[in-house]
Amino acid sequence: MARRKAFDPDAVLQRALELFWERGYEATSMSDLVEHLGIARASIYATFGSKQDFFALALRRYLDDTDPKIMTEVSQPGPVLPAVRALVDRYVTESAEDERQLGCMVVNSAVELAGREDRVARLVEASWAHLETALTSALLRARAQGELPPEADPRALARFLLVFFQGVRVLGRAPDAGLRLRDAARVAVSVLG
Repeated sequence: MARRKAFDPDAVLQRALELFWERGYEATSMSDLVEHLGIARASIYATFGSKQDFFALALRRYLDDTDPKIMTEVSQPGPVLPAVRALVDRYVTESAEDERQLGCMVVNSAVELAGREDRVARLVEASWAHLETALTSALLRARAQGELPPEADPRALARFLLVFFQGVRVLGRAPDAGLRLRDAARVAVSVLG
């Protein structure tokens, strides 16, 4: 008869995500995970695989929690540009008010690992592609509804916003970045018209 796990894998994954997000991949040892999660190393390996596997699962969890929210925010019926402006405001506000200065786990992972860990690079690229697609679709609607001029390039604007958002998340990790972020947000919004 198979033994039941003495822990909830879903809850453990969430706690691991929080630790990886706070410390990053390299600064989180397997011993840190054992101590933080309160489960044996063998249980971690048996349930989640290697540290690399565990990190990828945690990053996937983060993406599953955050990416759909953006699509929802910019795909509501009605005028599009107010929703995009609200998204700009949300990114800036969250980053400026992030007292723990954790930043975005996707951006943190890109900076730390994407250049040398293929699985992380694919997850980061998938997240950025999702955001770019959501923004492109929204801005195509905005152009069709007359919110953007006919010559506007929704894909280029979406890519600009993608780069802007990632930059906001990076600068948000620094203390006292609020003024810089708010100034940049005013310029980003002005690009939309």
